[in-house]
Amino acid sequence: MTAKINLTMKVNHFFSTPVVVGKFQGSDALAREIGAVARDHRRAHPGVAATNVGGWHSSYDMIAWGGPPAKQLADLAIGMARQASAFGEGTPEDYVWTAQMWANISGPGASNKEHVHPGSLWAAVFYVDLGADTPGEDVGGLLHFEDPRHPLPSMRHPDFHLRDATGKPYNGAQAIKPSVGDLVLFPSWLKHGVTPYTGSGERVSIAMNLDCQAPSAAAKNRAARTVEGPESVQ
Repeated sequence: MTAKINLTMKVNHFFSTPVVVGKFQGSDALAREIGAVARDHRRAHPGVAATNVGGWHSSYDMIAWGGPPAKQLADLAIGMARQASAFGEGTPEDYVWTAQMWANISGPGASNKEHVHPGSLWAAVFYVDLGADTPGEDVGGLLHFEDPRHPLPSMRHPDFHLRDATGKPYNGAQAIKPSVGDLVLFPSWLKHGVTPYTGSGERVSIAMNLDCQAPSAAAKNRAARTVEGPESVQ
């Protein structure tokens, strides 16, 4: 028999992960413009196989072929990343930021496998078209995230859960139901995927990798580089 004890506990919750959802002035207009660019490009390009299960995934050089809408979106995403970043020396504005971009167009049943984005600091996605016939219609296509620490306790006991800040069992998976014009930013190491699109039209999004270099390193790389990659914007 365990003796009754008088116990006072203070629970600290450390290591939260930022997932930023931004909305900017003119986002709906940009969504229409960049969506038209992506659909036009698809007509002449078969796309690539990546994390997409079904659907069309463009090449990773959309900044080269996406025109002013792609460059505008890259600038907006880099602006968000700067605000969400901190460095030991200097400010985020002192660093040279680059963006890589591609388009995703998903038809009925298409999804994206869980994955991460190695080689960058931030990942971002801009929602162009949810493929819904009516506002608020549930057509799937949720952006879902998995806590990379979650499998560890599950290996010992699959029913084990931590308690969250509210005292409820901690959920190792979360999802976002986006809106047209949302720009979502999250750490590139955070595992994520997209649930199947269940509508009858097309779901369109633009994804990005965002990275940066200290000014001295960026200058050194530019001096050594003979060909500038088409996928980057500064």
